[in-house]
Amino acid sequence: MGESTDPPITFYRLQACPYCERVTHTLNDLDLEYRSRFVEPLHSKRDIVKRVAGVRTVPVIVDDNTGVTMAESANVVDYLESTYGDGATSEADAGGAD
Repeated sequence: MGESTDPPITFYRLQACPYCERVTHTLNDLDLEYRSRFVEPLHSKRDIVKRVAGVRTVPVIVDDNTGVTMAESANVVDYLESTYGDGATSEADAGGAD
């Protein structure tokens, strides 16, 4: 039906990047639709990421639902879980031993 629109989340990533994989797992666990944009392996060539996020590092997500652009995998995972997880993450959950 109206599926021709792009997913609201764009995920800038690098092949075989463990930090990117962490974000991928979170996106999949939360069953979020996203579009992957694979970036240049050479740091100095990542102009698209620099334009979007002001940095050349990945992972970076752009969430059109909320207007958020964010880098750093730990921050991205926290953001995704608190925004799209089952209820906002409480302080009690933060001290888990996993």
